[in-house]
Amino acid sequence: MAQLLDSLQDFPDSLRGGAVAVGNFDGVHLGHARLVRELIGQAHSVGGPSIVLTFDPPPVAILVPERTPSPPLTSLRRRAELLGFLGVDVLVAYPTDRELLNLSAEAFFAEKIVDCLGAKAMVEGPNFRFGKDRAGDTQLLQNLCRDAGLQLSIVQAREDATGSMISSTRVRQLLTEGNIVAANSMLTRPYRVEGIVTKGAQRGRQLGFPTANLESIGCLLPKHGVYAGQTSIEGRDYAVAVNIGPNPTFGEQQDKVEMHVIGWSGSVYGERLFCTLWDRVRDIRRFGSADALREQLQADIHVCEQRFEERTRTPSKRDANSEL
Repeated sequence: MAQLLDSLQDFPDSLRGGAVAVGNFDGVHLGHARLVRELIGQAHSVGGPSIVLTFDPPPVAILVPERTPSPPLTSLRRRAELLGFLGVDVLVAYPTDRELLNLSAEAFFAEKIVDCLGAKAMVEGPNFRFGKDRAGDTQLLQNLCRDAGLQLSIVQAREDATGSMISSTRVRQLLTEGNIVAANSMLTRPYRVEGIVTKGAQRGRQLGFPTANLESIGCLLPKHGVYAGQTSIEGRDYAVAVNIGPNPTFGEQQDKVEMHVIGWSGSVYGERLFCTLWDRVRDIRRFGSADALREQLQADIHVCEQRFEERTRTPSKRDANSEL
């Protein structure tokens, strides 16, 4: 896991003099991985740490406060984990405020990149913008880095098999469509949701399929449906059938995340639990009886067990924390 810092005040001298990349890095997709590889290379070149600088909350939350913010793809902690898997040393989540957003591009570079971080190199994508009103672009950044004696690398965007750019926006769209397989193909690690396990109506237990109900979920939920996934409890991996959305069979319209952990019989109330999502099994629908629902749940579990066996037999390179 990358070291996670929430301030640039009293920034440690041991972390100065490295390579810096600025951006959201939400989801940590394959495009980010390409940029991170160059970041680490530049860090080695200048003999310092590799640092990602992001902002919490995202600037749009302050610039457009009337807009309901979209949930992120990844929490800051998860982002630090994913960037750490790729080899990043430090993730700085700078506390966004009006003072920061009013800095010109030149002032942001001088105060944050040079003075606070003591950077010797920067790595960015071709569409990078910075400073007040996003006035700074890569051409200005190139001039500023040259004058300050910093190395600069502009990394080309990563494209998928269709020639379209991989981006957090595309991943988000695929998730809202329920296309978890396509979303995962763009991510460095399969998408996952996590939250605190709370006690629900215990309808699953009454049906013979007890569920762990997740609340306080801070990431984007995919389209309503039943998904196949995996979780880990006490160091052991388990197949999971997870229902995301309402329970219309019992007249419940509230959105929920209910995980049936296949083969687990203990209690995890109050614990933080994650579920890695692999595939969307079916839509949510209303059943005519509890027996009909029970029969469908058994079929869902069979599919989820098959997905688990497939994944454990042939884990992907990304799951194995290999180079992307």
